[in-house]
Amino acid sequence: MDQRALQAFFSPKTVAVIGASATPGKVGNAVVANMLAAGFKGRLYPVNPKGGTIEDLPVTRSLGELPGGIDLAVFAVPRDAVLPAFEYLAAHGLKSAIVLSAGFREAGREGYTLERDLAACARRHGIALLGPNCLGMMNTAHGVNASFSASQPVPGSVAFCSQSGALCQAILDWARGEHFGFSKFISLGNKAVLNETSLLAYLGSDPASKVIMGYMENVDGGEEFVRAAREVSRKKPVIMLKAGSTNAGAKAASSHTGAIAGSDDAYAAAFRQCGIVRAPDLESLFFLAEAFSCLPLPRGPNVAVLSNAGGPGILAADACEKTSLHMARLSPETIQRLQAALPPYASVYNPVDIIGDAGAERYRKSLEAVLDDPLVHAVLLLIAPTAMVEIEATATAIAQAARRSSKPVMTCLLGRAHGSIGRDILRQAGLPCYAFPEPALRSIEAMYAYAQWRQKPVPVFEPPRRDLDAARRILDAATAQGRQELADSQARELAAAYGLRVPATVLARGSAEAVQAAKAMDVPVALKVASAQLTHRTDVGGVALGLLGDEAVGKAFRDLTAHVRRIRPEAVVSGCLVQAMAPAGSLEVVVSMRRDDQFGPLLMFGLGGIHSEILKDVSHHLIPLSRAEAFGMIRSIRSYLLLKGVDGEPAVNFRALEDVLLAMAALAQDFPQVYEAELNPVLVNEEGALVAEARLTLRG
Repeated sequence: MDQRALQAFFSPKTVAVIGASATPGKVGNAVVANMLAAGFKGRLYPVNPKGGTIEDLPVTRSLGELPGGIDLAVFAVPRDAVLPAFEYLAAHGLKSAIVLSAGFREAGREGYTLERDLAACARRHGIALLGPNCLGMMNTAHGVNASFSASQPVPGSVAFCSQSGALCQAILDWARGEHFGFSKFISLGNKAVLNETSLLAYLGSDPASKVIMGYMENVDGGEEFVRAAREVSRKKPVIMLKAGSTNAGAKAASSHTGAIAGSDDAYAAAFRQCGIVRAPDLESLFFLAEAFSCLPLPRGPNVAVLSNAGGPGILAADACEKTSLHMARLSPETIQRLQAALPPYASVYNPVDIIGDAGAERYRKSLEAVLDDPLVHAVLLLIAPTAMVEIEATATAIAQAARRSSKPVMTCLLGRAHGSIGRDILRQAGLPCYAFPEPALRSIEAMYAYAQWRQKPVPVFEPPRRDLDAARRILDAATAQGRQELADSQARELAAAYGLRVPATVLARGSAEAVQAAKAMDVPVALKVASAQLTHRTDVGGVALGLLGDEAVGKAFRDLTAHVRRIRPEAVVSGCLVQAMAPAGSLEVVVSMRRDDQFGPLLMFGLGGIHSEILKDVSHHLIPLSRAEAFGMIRSIRSYLLLKGVDGEPAVNFRALEDVLLAMAALAQDFPQVYEAELNPVLVNEEGALVAEARLTLRG
């Protein structure tokens, strides 16, 4: 999107309201009234064929009476009247537009066609189009409220965008009650042209916006979104609440916007890779935005807890240990300062209990002592509403002490009614104030994780060695044969073309051939029923492991083929694969890839069997993938310690595992026709990794 069009959108000098109304309660009236109430300094043109005045402004009767080159047009007319008016203004130099009207893509085929034509016209003319089916847009720094919202936002430093207009209304109302301010407030609606991606680049360079936050149900052009978000997150925090993370929510989101919600695993990977802070719920979204906009980032994970009551301090310590943060070990110098400032019966160890009769001066001295400790990176300060607490004086003293430090200080006024004055003092001083310690600690944890992400070097992507010509021949042959699935020999050949080790494998069509193949391998073997109709042979009892000797191999061949023919009579059994067993002590892992509708190839890694299938102990990553990110995938699963070695067992060859992940990422990048791929199991030990089975699905 042209940045000049976005500049005209957010900071217009001329605004036309198409469908303006003199009747209070109508959308066209609310837009005009809101623009005036916001203090808009430019030219405002209400447009209505009836003429007259609206909110004491002269009404323009027709589009032809408007001057050319309008910066922003707001459409508050019935759906079928939008496109003709839009096309007329587009031909006369319109720079940006907001379509408030509903009934487009979300309403069915006819609305979808109208929205498509509207977007095409906007793109042809380079018009920044917001909506349709949205609440509108506000820019507090420029006196713009081009919306039909019931309230004006408080000025602030947080930019907010949302797909849900109704949610925007509720958030604005809540934010006014909490004195929470916004720099920009954007209701995206159906996102025909302007979406999260196009707005991120502008807001990332907006000096009025310290933090970007948003609510999303789906994203258009996921790979482009990740690139934009990664760049912006290096400059300022981006906090998102993603709805539709469950099956029920995804179905509701699709119904709401007429778009596919997408895989939550892909969204989680995308957010993590591009530095987006993901809020788990609506309350946390605002807690996080307030903390990020007010406080410096912590330089480490160590937290000191100060409290005037023992119980809340203990609860805070418990909550801290459940996060990635640590309870700070206070230095001897800090302990000495606390002992000098506190009664002899106070606890000077973290959590610090400064006793229930603590006054403002005791809070100030204690806070200054822990903030000066180099081992403390953040402070959580708890105030229980005892009869002795001087809330106003204490809050003022805390604010003064916190102001002289470069470390984040979170406050917690336990309860609600008693501390309203103190809460206002703390928030006006830029100190977030919570009712309970748990959300405060989650905010510190999110800030520390974001600080760590910003310190990470930019990933370096080095494609692995591979034989692209051999891989292309295999895939071209499958396509020529009309095959959409590759398994067994072809899939293993493709894995080998990407430099991966595969076991010696022979197709035996009879028991005698199986015995002869096993003899030639001279190691224990596995037998696997060969059938194109069987996706997972283990599920149907089509695998026998650790076979040694002629009799065992011959009997296993006969038993396996007979068993599968009995329970799966439709499957064509062509024999058994005889495969050399991996060395004893090898662990099974699974590496897979599927193409997500929004974000493209999504990699998955986990231990085999119940670890990935039942316990869902897996990690995900979108391509491209660096070697450091490959190791991060391995290390992030809960079962990582099994790979690292327990009870004297050696660690697996992590570099070989990384090679498998890098090969899968390269395959996905090299051949877009590969829709899904699975290496399962990959047998890994201290010597290396062996791809025992592989399966690929090609696009139809």
